[in-house]
Amino acid sequence: MGVKLQSNRLYFIDAMRAWAILMMLQGHFIDSLLDPIFRDESNIIFSVWKYFRGITAPVFFTVSGFIFTYLLIKVPTVGFENPRVKKGIKRGLQLLAIGYLLRLNILGLFQGHIYSSFYLVDVLHCIGLSILAIIGLYLVSANKKTFVFPLLLVTITMVLFLFEPLYKSYSFSFLPNGIANYFTKANGSVFTIIPWLGYATAGSTLALLFKKFKNARNLYPTAITLAIVLGLTLIFYSSPFFEWLYIATDISLFKLILDNNYLFIRLGDVFTVFAVFMLIRSVLTNKTVLKIGGSTLTIYVIHFIVLYGSFTGLGLYKFFHHQLSAAAAIPAAILFMIVCVIASLQYVKYEAEIKAQLNTGLVFIREQLLFGYETAVPVFKEITVRIRLVIQRIFKLARN
Repeated sequence: MGVKLQSNRLYFIDAMRAWAILMMLQGHFIDSLLDPIFRDESNIIFSVWKYFRGITAPVFFTVSGFIFTYLLIKVPTVGFENPRVKKGIKRGLQLLAIGYLLRLNILGLFQGHIYSSFYLVDVLHCIGLSILAIIGLYLVSANKKTFVFPLLLVTITMVLFLFEPLYKSYSFSFLPNGIANYFTKANGSVFTIIPWLGYATAGSTLALLFKKFKNARNLYPTAITLAIVLGLTLIFYSSPFFEWLYIATDISLFKLILDNNYLFIRLGDVFTVFAVFMLIRSVLTNKTVLKIGGSTLTIYVIHFIVLYGSFTGLGLYKFFHHQLSAAAAIPAAILFMIVCVIASLQYVKYEAEIKAQLNTGLVFIREQLLFGYETAVPVFKEITVRIRLVIQRIFKLARN
């Protein structure tokens, strides 16, 4: 999120990021504030909205893995000598820190409380860990055959997707909640690193393919065709395939996958979205669209603060949770997207100045704290001396 391609820019990827973040904004807004009475599965508008909302996160994770890996392997040096490794580690840790920071309630902290919601895992945590995981796989395979890295990526995607019915029921109660929340939704986590890492590694695999064939004459026609075929196959035929496997082998795992085959179907959706954006790539060079695609982290942070009330708990969610009608929610969601995007672009525009002002403010606070400490110490000592003298006089009077 927020990483920019420096050269040979793949504009359709930035456009996909812009589309995904806007879908996430309206999806979170409507899901949080729409009155349940309007959540009618038989309503074609609601059912279409719900389906497309389900595409957003898989696209986001896949694109994040794609972008990071594409930048990582563009550098000719390998292993720890690759500067993208250090940048990636910093980025992954930064996303983890921001993820926790957004769930921190400062008012509660002043009262000595850290609420359990602080330890819940969300998109940023998982993307941060996914970046760190991809770096780990890259380093492990750095000095090995070229097929090792993509093989590891594909294997992780397949293992996480195939065995999801088995591990999703585990509560991981043997782990502290703060760690268990990365693996289970039992405590309220929105996302978990398993299986969502699988989409990031799928994106990494696509990045390797793009890098390998980037100079191919028919790259895009071939990529579009393959993405459409693979996408539609996963969407419409993955379930019948697992049904056939279950009948042929009587292995219960295939039946469990068939009962809730959302991971492979959503992967098919991702490939289809890739195909659509590659197909219209020639019109996806609008500067505003590219700026939105390059500012996804900032937009995400702003939307989280406004909607969920990070730091204060005073967000739209607190005041309008499941209270809006459909007629109110739709235009409000559009306005919400516009406000978050404009605020983000303004922040990016004046980012250097804002950071300079923040640094100045932090320096001032530190100096005041130090000054206050230096002033308070002598006063405290004087008060201590006076109290001691009073106590001594009391004991002296008592003896007399």
